[in-house]
Amino acid sequence: MKENIKNIPTYSVKQLLTTNIEIDKVVCIKGWVRNKRDSKAGISFLSVTDGSYFIPIQVVAENTLSNYTTEILSITKDCSVVVVGRVVKSLGKNQSIEIIANTVDVIGFVENPDTYPVSQKRHTVEYLREVGHLRVRTNLISSVVRVRNTVCFAIHEYLNNNGFYWIHTPIITATDAEGAGEMFRVTSLDLNHLPKNQEGQINFKKDFFGKESFLTVSGQLNLEAYCLAMSKVYTFGPTFRAENSNTTRHLAEFWMVEPEIAFANLMDNAALAEDLIRYVAKMVLDKNLEDIKFFDEFVSNGVLLRLENLATQKFAMLTYTEAIDKLLHSNKQFANPVSWGIDLSSEHERWLCEEYTKTTTIVVDYPKDIKAFYMRLNDDGKTVSAMDILAPGIGEIVGGSAREERYDMLLKRMHEMNMSSEHLYWYLDLRKFGSVPHAGFGIGLERLVSYITGVQNIRDVIPFPRASGLINF
Repeated sequence: MKENIKNIPTYSVKQLLTTNIEIDKVVCIKGWVRNKRDSKAGISFLSVTDGSYFIPIQVVAENTLSNYTTEILSITKDCSVVVVGRVVKSLGKNQSIEIIANTVDVIGFVENPDTYPVSQKRHTVEYLREVGHLRVRTNLISSVVRVRNTVCFAIHEYLNNNGFYWIHTPIITATDAEGAGEMFRVTSLDLNHLPKNQEGQINFKKDFFGKESFLTVSGQLNLEAYCLAMSKVYTFGPTFRAENSNTTRHLAEFWMVEPEIAFANLMDNAALAEDLIRYVAKMVLDKNLEDIKFFDEFVSNGVLLRLENLATQKFAMLTYTEAIDKLLHSNKQFANPVSWGIDLSSEHERWLCEEYTKTTTIVVDYPKDIKAFYMRLNDDGKTVSAMDILAPGIGEIVGGSAREERYDMLLKRMHEMNMSSEHLYWYLDLRKFGSVPHAGFGIGLERLVSYITGVQNIRDVIPFPRASGLINF
């Protein structure tokens, strides 16, 4: 580099634009050029970003710089630069300060700018998925990343501040927590020479773990073991579903936060979920307002107001039976017919929170036949203490329940669903040794980020999406 910068303080773009930086202070910034404009007067204006903030900072490079004609005039989008310069008040409308450059060192040029995959023009999200290694260089994806980071930090902070312990539950498991059977198998067997037993079936006793093993669909069952000793626990990590569903709401690999609380019922569970979501919404508004404004203007008009409402408005609550009644009397023709006992589809969920309650809505007490074996049976014998939280614009973002803490009831439910009690002996043990009422829920991180940003396809709110046929990066 042409100038010794050891004694010159380096700032992030966010620090420069959001703190009261001293005018005339000489600073260093390191980042990438978002765009450049050359004037006839021999001055170039560079918008430089380092990913820390939605708004770039303007760098003014004059033709008196030694490398002006040899390098600066050749700069294109996403060239990397190190700038040393003086902070001055900006004459422009979009920011209060800019930098008059003493030096602009180009660290890396973009080869073949005319064919650069993420050039200055606007690209579709479908195209950007094809260049997943470069798409974070766009306003859309970089804003999503910043919001996603804040959401994760807020979740951890809220739970830590409220006495929860973070439990690292297994990624590899022998248990299908949801009972759906859509799991990715994990094996060390030679697929070209599979060992067979006397019945001619694959002999998984020869496999690494001595039995069939899978990638987890949920850490919940393991988490319950720790809940019944530590009272307040949560797990937060990747989960997997081998669901060949090509929709905007499904991924094969996604992240889940799953809190679990002891000595608690369904209403305690619902209150915790509502308070957590409200906390997350407030933090995003505080830390990512410029990103949210971008989403509101260019992605989904109304996102900002929706997030403000999420942070301040109390959630509505309906029983499943009440929800079905409202749907039946809605005078709306749904693609999926409505009757008591159905699993609510996205169109039903969205009508309830967008047209009926007009706010985020908690639906409780679902029919037992459409819910998992571990959910607590209600006194009516037909429903379980389950809840879903439905959000306008997306539908379900939270699913949870009170867990069946009664040994006999849990065993009976497992038999009704033809589940092996021997396989889950350890889960039944939890009901024999100091059992207590407990409850928990799961939040799909990608669905929550999708809701907050207004980005409709959850493949665009995770860095490298995994879905059927999608594993290039």
